[in-house]
Amino acid sequence: MSSNPPTDKVFAEQRDSVADFRFDKTVATVFDDMVSRSVPFYGEMQRMIVEISADFAERNTNIYDLGCSSGTTFAALNPVIDPSVRFVGVDNSPDMLDTARAKFASLNFQREVELRAADINDGCRIENASIVNLILTLQFIRPLRRERLIADIYNGLNPRGALIMVEKVLGEDSLFNRLFIDYYYEMKRRHGYSELEISQKREALENVLIPYKLLENRELLLSAGFSAVDVFFKWYNFCGIIAVK
Repeated sequence: MSSNPPTDKVFAEQRDSVADFRFDKTVATVFDDMVSRSVPFYGEMQRMIVEISADFAERNTNIYDLGCSSGTTFAALNPVIDPSVRFVGVDNSPDMLDTARAKFASLNFQREVELRAADINDGCRIENASIVNLILTLQFIRPLRRERLIADIYNGLNPRGALIMVEKVLGEDSLFNRLFIDYYYEMKRRHGYSELEISQKREALENVLIPYKLLENRELLLSAGFSAVDVFFKWYNFCGIIAVK
């Protein structure tokens, strides 16, 4: 893989109207650059996910990545996870799955990998899982469907299996929420995004990305039956959560 993915210019040109954000071919082509510049400490979170996964992955089980996008998490996991472990990626974007397949081919994956095109708003079949990843995914699931998805994950995890989540979250108070959003947009400016790009992407995501508060996500997990839930990463309005069955 090239060390310099194509640069994200999806929202660089003025638009007469901004449509809802879609993970189409245009986004898939630049997704690795987009996420590395739009998500704080994205590389460090991926490193942490690998570190945690090494403790929870069990031989001859499955690791799922729901909303696997371009396959970055599996690419990072592959060198450290036992080859008997099967990777199952699920995404509703065929273009993202094509990008993931190309990435895995370039890395000469030698393990069994299944990539499914499916909308997890409708639930998801999880079987023999030691780990399920929801990396910046639950926020795109319609709120009325989230409880069912978390239940599907819980039911498909083996005992002591782990759900690893990363989410954009709302502040617990409106004051903090406003401040955290301001700090986030300042981060995007530091990473080279213009005011036009920031505003147009914000508009595109407005009806698509619906974040919960951190405590609401925690309660969702505990209500599903997870015995232990903790935060492994927090940066203003982004957090990483681990839940163990």
